[in-house]
Amino acid sequence: MRLLPSNSAAVLMDTGSVLVLNQNYEPLNVCNVRRAMVLVLRGKAEVLEHAADVIHSATRIFRLPSVIRLIQFIRRPRPRVRLTRKEIFARDGWACVYCGKEARDLTLDHVVPRHRGGKHTWENLVTACKTCNHKKAGRTPREAHMVMRRQPGEPRVSIYYAFFSYLGSQPEWRKFVPGYEAASASAAG
Repeated sequence: MRLLPSNSAAVLMDTGSVLVLNQNYEPLNVCNVRRAMVLVLRGKAEVLEHAADVIHSATRIFRLPSVIRLIQFIRRPRPRVRLTRKEIFARDGWACVYCGKEARDLTLDHVVPRHRGGKHTWENLVTACKTCNHKKAGRTPREAHMVMRRQPGEPRVSIYYAFFSYLGSQPEWRKFVPGYEAASASAAG
């Protein structure tokens, strides 16, 4: 256990990360240490794993939590992947959906062009190399006699998606995030 000076403890309370699990041990989100301590002290959560650091009050010493579990079950919708350039490139494997070329200068292409009523959605956006994007121009793939290697759609989110970036620095979280081993193996290979 490390005893922190008061100014370090204040910074850690606001910047430290704590994994929050639902009553059924499913990962819900990540909160800061201050929020986790409030949940624990009010009896709304229990500590499953402690961090190495402690803080102290005038009369008590508290071990900081690293993983907490809520006492009551919380219903929430499944997380969704945000529609961004990076996520579309990742969904399409960083390759053109028309020719399969992997390139550094990939572009986004609207399957149904925007000027013809195409929306900015997962189902209408694909990754294209500059050559294929220019060849397709303002037409649909059928009109341009081009075939997509895969149909675009919204990617499904696995549970680890929101927590994967924390798992390198928080190894005690790994046993609470299903699919971590499979995800880290696919990211490495």
